[in-house]
Amino acid sequence: MKKLLLLSVVGMTMLASCGNNKEEAKTETTSVDTSLLFFGDTISQDGAIASDQLATQMKGKDSISVKLTGTIAEVCQKKGCWMNMNIGNNQSMKVTFKDYSFFVPKDAANKTVTIEGVAFNDTTSVADLKHYAEDGGKTKEEIAQITEPEINIGFEAHGVIIKK
Repeated sequence: MKKLLLLSVVGMTMLASCGNNKEEAKTETTSVDTSLLFFGDTISQDGAIASDQLATQMKGKDSISVKLTGTIAEVCQKKGCWMNMNIGNNQSMKVTFKDYSFFVPKDAANKTVTIEGVAFNDTTSVADLKHYAEDGGKTKEEIAQITEPEINIGFEAHGVIIKK
């Protein structure tokens, strides 16, 4: 008899808790920022430093892992496989993408970008400079004027965020 009474109480409690609960379920919604385009690894904009601070951060170092924000100066017009990013003092930095595994839109010039990866001191050969100039849509005359290698900062990004 005690078992039957106990089962009845438990059963009624379960029915009461399942039905007629007037408290509405709370749902959490998150908004997706549709003004951002993501490429490569998923990264955030948190902790990014301004691209014009990179040269200072690089002093005395061969390379650093860093997250930067700045402006895209130019994008490869063949398929978006590299971009140049403004780093202040009328300088730009060549940004390539880790393992050639992603590209950015060819129309991304002048847009705000956040990149995360490794910045490094680099020497770009005359042959590579001419190749990049060709990819960038430079004229044959402009390409012919490239005669010296450039010593500059390079960057290999594993993630990119472009503001539309």
